Amino acid sequence: MTSDERRLKPRKRPRQVRAELTRERILTAAAHIFAEHGYAAGTTNRIAARACVSIGSLYQYYPNKDAILVELLTRHLDAGVAAVGRRQDEGLPDSIEEIIRVFVRAAIDNHRDDPQLLRVMLEQAPRSRELQERISQREQARVDYALALFDRHPEVRVEDTRTAARLVVATIELVVHRLAAAPDPVDTRRFEDELVAMLTRYLTAAPTGSTD
Repeated sequence: MTSDERRLKPRKRPRQVRAELTRERILTAAAHIFAEHGYAAGTTNRIAARACVSIGSLYQYYPNKDAILVELLTRHLDAGVAAVGRRQDEGLPDSIEEIIRVFVRAAIDNHRDDPQLLRVMLEQAPRSRELQERISQREQARVDYALALFDRHPEVRVEDTRTAARLVVATIELVVHRLAAAPDPVDTRRFEDELVAMLTRYLTAAPTGSTD
């Protein structure tokens, strides 16, 4: 592990309840500070003050604010994976439109945080090699799942299902990220309907040259 990678990792993982509560207070305080003041002005001193801990205590857990922001981003990504997993475990609807709606809604629900905090996490969080690998692995898992689903679903008529799986996964992720983090509010219900309609039409349209 390089020195740059070490500086983006927590210094220790709490083993006692009291220590875990302290770490949670630091992360909660950091989320508020970054949302209110932005990343540049979101100093560790401000975070420690909001968390009601000494700066020395903060540094026992995190070497700098970069490591705190990386942890917040990691938690955000983990929450998204867990939400999609729960939806899959509950069973998916029959129609491809409602299946796409499940995944779009899960992505939207995972981005209902403060838009300013989302912008900070998505635009300014450092990307360690470990974090990049985790992001890539999760994206590949979603693509593989979508590919298997598209291959067996009778409503899906797109010819290249592998490319379609990559396009659908990337579109949901990037478009939801972009609009959820936008400074001006978006009507989430209308946004959901439009995105679902767009992806459903793409997946169910007759292939080029078809006479159906």
